Amino acid sequence: MPNASSWSASSPLLLLWEDSSGTRIFLSLLYAVLAISGTLSNVMVIYLVFSFKKLQTTSNAFIVNGCAADLSVCALWMPQEAVLGLLPPNSSSLRSAEYRLLRGGLLGLGLTVSLASHLLVAFNRYVLITKLPSVYQALYQRRHTGCMIGLSWALALLLVPLLPGLWTPGPAQQPPPRQTDGSSRYTALLLALALLGQTALLLHCYLGIVRRVRGSAKRVSVLNFHLLHQLPFPAAPPPPRRAQRRLSSVSVLLLCCVFLLGTQPLVWVSLLGFFLRPAPPALQAAGWLLLCSLSALNPLLYTWRSEEFRRAARSVLP
Repeated sequence: MPNASSWSASSPLLLLWEDSSGTRIFLSLLYAVLAISGTLSNVMVIYLVFSFKKLQTTSNAFIVNGCAADLSVCALWMPQEAVLGLLPPNSSSLRSAEYRLLRGGLLGLGLTVSLASHLLVAFNRYVLITKLPSVYQALYQRRHTGCMIGLSWALALLLVPLLPGLWTPGPAQQPPPRQTDGSSRYTALLLALALLGQTALLLHCYLGIVRRVRGSAKRVSVLNFHLLHQLPFPAAPPPPRRAQRRLSSVSVLLLCCVFLLGTQPLVWVSLLGFFLRPAPPALQAAGWLLLCSLSALNPLLYTWRSEEFRRAARSVLP
């Protein structure tokens, strides 16, 4: 099995240098497809929210914040991965430490804000459904919403310079093995713990919504909020109560399953590398690729069940 020194010096998402050119071309094409689809979908969501007043809600403000962060990954970082995957391994571009830090910063900034936006959307919907309207209105005033969005970017800007090893784990110049291994192990552990904590909070919010909706469909129907249309279940026409509860639960659980599929492989690969032995580089690459693919899928996750978004998209698209 190749060791960590044969791992890409520029990115955690490129496989081994010894891999065939066909594998590298396939990965480049995959990054290109994700970059194009993710950029178009994120730009479309941002455009629709800014163009249609009915979509300008607090929940959608957090969704737009996540889309803006995802553009850092899809529009700026993924195209570079697609191009660099086609370059020869000894290319000077791949060895530049400054360029690696720039690309790592784009990836770290986008993923951190995107994951924070997932949590902000989930907590917003949790408060909307499970708390009194007065509590929701007091918590989500415009200035409070702006502060939450600003804090997500401030947190990302703080973490990216302090923890570059999270986003650029491959050493450019092969420093001493003990230093490299120790640094990469602890940064991987920190990443895994952060993702586990964020996932636990997100699941708590969405499972709380499922319990409330299943327990009282009437509670949801009397809330006169535009945000209700952004929930992952249909707003109108309402199906029979039992079918509505079942569809609501399935939609929320589907969203959670997609999020878990994108985040948990990297979590357990990182924990395995810290406590036991490093996972094969190909497995690490797959975990990073699934995590980054969420940036292209997020717009669909939050808008595919919204009649308001579908109506706005039909009015724009030919």
